Amino acid sequence: MDSRAAPCIVDAPPMKFLRVFLFLLALPVFAQDGFVPLFNGKDLAGWDGEPGLWKVEDGVIVGTSEPGRPKTNSFLIWQGTAKDFELRATVRVVGDNNSGIQYRSRRLPEVTPWTILGYQCDVHPVAVHTAMTYEERGRGIFGYNGVDVVMDPTGQRWQVGERPRVAADISQWNEFTVIARGNRLEHKVNGRTTSVFIDHDEKNRALAGLIAIQLHAGNAHKTYVKQVLLKTLGDAPVLPFDEAALPAGAKKIDKPKVVSAQGKNPPAKKAPAKQKN
Repeated sequence: MDSRAAPCIVDAPPMKFLRVFLFLLALPVFAQDGFVPLFNGKDLAGWDGEPGLWKVEDGVIVGTSEPGRPKTNSFLIWQGTAKDFELRATVRVVGDNNSGIQYRSRRLPEVTPWTILGYQCDVHPVAVHTAMTYEERGRGIFGYNGVDVVMDPTGQRWQVGERPRVAADISQWNEFTVIARGNRLEHKVNGRTTSVFIDHDEKNRALAGLIAIQLHAGNAHKTYVKQVLLKTLGDAPVLPFDEAALPAGAKKIDKPKVVSAQGKNPPAKKAPAKQKN
């Protein structure tokens, strides 16, 4: 018998198992957890945005804004809809402005083809606004970072809880998470909950819609997105507005005010003068 052949016979099954095991370890964690990437890392296939504002560079989505362009907030819109889901987006904003992750939204073509109305997880440099619950072109701020809010059927806001405010330097990469189930919405930054919002306003709420990335008008900045993951969840029941909807200690609050509309500094008034060559 050839002694050199024996190890091949004995070791083949373990080696095959090892190769399969290493392959599975190499798979992205999101694939094992039911998450699907919405961005392929190569181009903007499956997305729709205003020409000239968005590109893919080194495997990252880049949106570029300067005073006067876009004239109003513009959105890179995923060409699909989502109802109940968990969404994770890894984002950074460089420059004195903000961005946001839209969901359960709809287009407003009468404004521009890339204008959106709907819920937003705010990617904002000012702490109270970071990952707050908000509605673009709609009802505005529901709850700041660190505040849980219920909106009753009349549109009245009720503060139902407080939590430690989550700090994030948005000029660096941060993972923003949205969990939407029924009429309950939860936002997180780097795994920590910033705000929970329960929407009983049947006239104005949305239970499904578009996902999009915001490019804010105004101060010059760039929005970078390197990963967008979506996990579809089973349909959740809509929570009723009953005796349990407002816990003991719930208090009426006014609509929260915008502390800073763009970044940490005042908005730019006009585009900078063109430089001569």
